[in-house]
Amino acid sequence: MIDAYEDPGTPDCRGGARYLWWLVKQQAARSALGSLISCVWMVLLAATPYLLSRAIDEGLQPGDYPTLATWTATLFAVGVFNAWLSIMRHRTMTRVRMDANFRTVKVVIAHAVRLGAALPRRVGAGEVVTIGVGDVNTIASSLTVIGPGVGAIAAYLVVAGLLVSVSLPIAAVVLLGMPLMAVIVGPLLRRLQDTETEYRERQGVLTARIADLAGGLRVLNGLGGKGLIADAFHRDSQRLRAQGYRVGSVTSWVQAIGVGLPTLFLAVVTWLAARLAAQGSITVGELVSVYGYVTVLVRPVSYFVDWGYEVSRGVVAARRVIRFLNLEPLPDHGTEDAPAEPAALHDPESGVRVSPGRLTALAGDRPGDATAVVDRLGRYAPTAVTWGGIPLDKIPLAQVRARILVADHEADLFAGRLRELLGERDDELAVREALRAAVAEDVVQGLPDGLDSPIDAQGRNLSGGQRQRVRLARALLADPEVLLAVEPTSALDAHTEARVAQRLRAAREGRTTVVTTTSPLVLDHADTVHYLVEGKVAATGSHRELLAGEPGYRALVARDAGEAEDEDDTEEAASKEVVR
Repeated sequence: MIDAYEDPGTPDCRGGARYLWWLVKQQAARSALGSLISCVWMVLLAATPYLLSRAIDEGLQPGDYPTLATWTATLFAVGVFNAWLSIMRHRTMTRVRMDANFRTVKVVIAHAVRLGAALPRRVGAGEVVTIGVGDVNTIASSLTVIGPGVGAIAAYLVVAGLLVSVSLPIAAVVLLGMPLMAVIVGPLLRRLQDTETEYRERQGVLTARIADLAGGLRVLNGLGGKGLIADAFHRDSQRLRAQGYRVGSVTSWVQAIGVGLPTLFLAVVTWLAARLAAQGSITVGELVSVYGYVTVLVRPVSYFVDWGYEVSRGVVAARRVIRFLNLEPLPDHGTEDAPAEPAALHDPESGVRVSPGRLTALAGDRPGDATAVVDRLGRYAPTAVTWGGIPLDKIPLAQVRARILVADHEADLFAGRLRELLGERDDELAVREALRAAVAEDVVQGLPDGLDSPIDAQGRNLSGGQRQRVRLARALLADPEVLLAVEPTSALDAHTEARVAQRLRAAREGRTTVVTTTSPLVLDHADTVHYLVEGKVAATGSHRELLAGEPGYRALVARDAGEAEDEDDTEEAASKEVVR
């Protein structure tokens, strides 16, 4: 089975079936062993009726009891050996399944790491969750049919060969039965793939909605939008349920055929063998053997149907994994070095110019426009930004990431000690200064073990304002040459926000800082404010200059000031929440 640190290999992303075949080839020896064991196991199952017929014809009917005892002992030995083979077959195929599971997980995680910051911009959280929870297991389960599938073919051919020595008509019926079943089941399997694909797509959408709700339920409740979102979620879940019923309908037919057709097949062959025995064309022992052969064939035939069902579902799941693996990370073709000294950033698409060593604020009539500018300035989106006159996309990405930091107000917080979450540093003074600049000292004081207190994933045991200040402290502790902060104070009350704005300016004195905000408390501390209208710079100046000369800007920040007064006590109340 694949080791935790072993290279999983390069997957074949040319199609769902090719991906499954790649998983088989990655463990070719184990897959071959499982197939071999399954073949022997299935053939020995088919040998049981043959041994039974010999015991009847050569021992029981003539009354030769020593011969009967010999055949009986042989039958018992074959049964014991086959039971052991069954155990080994199951163990081997379990290893095949687990290897496929872990290998796919490693491939998906490695690609997610490769995508990096491009991941949330290229695929929704719901899609990733659906792949990790459902598709990986479906792919792994589909490979467990390798051994039984190959063994079923071997048993089918052996039984057909044995039946030739008994009766050609019966052998012909057996040989023609499998193609007939393939003709019947084939269209159903194609329909199953279509319905399963649509179901997986809807499941991904609904999972994404659940993830969004989990992160923003408190905000939605405060805005009075919980009912609206709940109605939309109800409609999506109803559509998913209806699609699930369609998948279940097709699945039920496939499984019913998997049980019904082999039984019907058994009845036809048994009736034909009984007529031949009544006519004297075959002996009683041969009649018993035919019945035994066909009974044994029920299992291989069922495996054929199950094989088609599982592989169809595996192909659908593999296609989703491939679609994820085909996502490309941000291109990095940079060959020019970044400016040796602090330099201006210019975004020609919006007209924003960020002067080095100054605090610049972006206030947009639509918050998404300011965030889009930051994405371009930080090279998290296709960009025409220049840095000191050098196109940003011509600079190696490693140099950009080392000197320009985008601090998103919804950036992930991983579980662990608060000290680790901030970015563990030996310089205790630097940590304390970053916490003070972010006005996050009370967060540390309110935790039982201070900086060594455990923090839940995404900071669930902190309030919204506390999480935001911790994120800001982490960004300040990184001390980048250029800091691009997206709405760093949006979850804070007016009093705390004013202190953060003042301390942020002092902490970043002489270094380039950009914040997106419409809060007058923050804007008043900025050296330069760019007022964006429909994503373009409509006016530039200080906060007070724009208040005096730009009516649209004045209306934008006045509205935000009114909202801040209404929510003045929000952070104080949130900071008193019990840390669970």
